[in-house]
Parts: sequence; structure tokens; C-alpha cells
Amino acid sequence: MLGAGWGAHVADVAVVTDSTGYLPAALVDSLDITVVSLYYDVGAGWLRESEFDGDVGRFYAELDVSKSVATTSPPTVEDFVVVFERLLQQHSAVVSVLISSGISETCSIARQAAAKLEDDGGERVVVIDSAGAAGQLGVQALAAARGAAARGAGLQGVIEQARRARQEVRQWFLVDTLEYLRRGGRIGGAAAWLGSALDLKPILMMESELKAVERVRTRRRAVERLVELMRQRRAVGADRWFVQHTAAHEDAQRLAERLAELFGTEPEFISELGPVLATHLGPGALVAGGLPGAALG
Repeated sequence: MLGAGWGAHVADVAVVTDSTGYLPAALVDSLDITVVSLYYDVGAGWLRESEFDGDVGRFYAELDVSKSVATTSPPTVEDFVVVFERLLQQHSAVVSVLISSGISETCSIARQAAAKLEDDGGERVVVIDSAGAAGQLGVQALAAARGAAARGAGLQGVIEQARRARQEVRQWFLVDTLEYLRRGGRIGGAAAWLGSALDLKPILMMESELKAVERVRTRRRAVERLVELMRQRRAVGADRWFVQHTAAHEDAQRLAERLAELFGTEPEFISELGPVLATHLGPGALVAGGLPGAALG
């Protein structure tokens, strides 16, 4: 599901992001954003997330059957070199907004690729660490693309738009269990909650790495808390919002209905997370975030 106002454009500055923003394909296409895929492996070899068929429920079923721990991997240097070279033939510069360096080496690898392409003409590929993932990353890519589409917006203007979105966006994850984060080694500040005898539902946020926010006794109450956190964002000026999930379509739709009423606007997008983040969050995760429209350009 897409928000309104995202028109097609031809820009002097190309925008690149990675697959962990999970932006709807139609939205990506309308803004001419290039997506570089991360990889995942459930025991049968590495697969590009961009080629995933979209059935996250089946992904979890296969993961359970294999009894293996799914692993994830960033794009390769060559993946980025191929994309950057192609785009630099058509554009004066590239801005690449990528998953947080606190949980992935993707930014580092993109910078290695950019260094291979440097010449005396100066820096033509700029890599921005989003300090986030999922929609938190996605809206920064959207902001960069909106900046790129704006008439007269040069490289610095695109960079500033992405950075403003990074500063303004807030996002929360509600997960059913910390087990998947523990398995994948991405548990971050929530590690202290491991081993609790209580079946509490964790709410997390990302500031470079995952941070523990609070635990709520039931899922219903946790969803209410998610709505309340978004209400607080609305009160301080956020008027754009998004919802994402892992194999929780009905819960995501109900949450979106609540937030549409709260914000009085349609979402920028509703989408399902793919295998790379689904591996670490587990089934049933809900994601909600928001930011001021001015930060999106």
C-alpha cells in the first residue's frame, strides 16, 4: 500500500538503497530508486533477498523444518561496483542510503566499492549510514529520492534531505520473542532480557543497533503501547507514518487502521519484511514509525 504524491522523475543524482528497507516495488519504481540486495541462507546456499517470492510464512516453515539457524550476508563489493558504475554513466553522482553499520557491514562494503571508482573528478558516490533498518531506512531513501527529483537539487541537497530524515524518523519493533535475535547475534541492548521467566513482549528501537525500550505483559497491550508511542510522535509533529510486519498481515492491517485514525492520513507504505530481517526478528513482529512530512522533502 502506497502513500500519495510519489511521481516518476528523472534526476541528476541517482539514489541507491538496500533490500532491508522493504519499500513496495511500485514506490521504488516510481522514484527510480535502485535497490542492492542482501543475501540469506536457510541451509541450501546463499540467495538474493531481492529474488524472494514474498511468502514469509513459508520461509519460517522451511526454517523450522531445516532446524538450522538462518544466516544473512551483506552485498559484495562487486555488487555495488556494478550498480555504481552503471548509474554514474547516466547521472552526475550517486547517493547510497544503507542499513545501519551497527548491525551490518553493508555500508563498509559500499564505501570500498565507491573507493574503487574514485578519480580526480572528486567524490561522485556518497554512502550514508541510515543508523536504521526496515522503514527507518526506507523513508531515508524516499527522502533522498524526493530531493533528487526536486528541480535544482544537487548532490548536497540530496544528502541533506536524507540526513534530515535520519534525524527525524523514529521507529519501534514489537517482537513475539527474543530467540531469533539471540540466534542471529543481533540482540544488542535487549540481551539483559534473555532468560526471563515471564512471557513478556519486547518493544525495541534502533539507534545504530537495537535498543531495549520496554516489555509488555501481553501482545494486545504491546500493540496498544505501540499506538501510544506513535501518538507521542504525532504530538510532536510527525505526520507521515508506516507499518511493516513479519507474517502478521491481519495485525499489521489493524494497526494501520488505528494509526490512520490517529494521524488522519494514509500510510506512506505498509509492507512485509523479507528474509534478512525476518531471520532476526522472528514471526509476528510489528514495526511502526513516523516522521514530519517536511523531512521527506
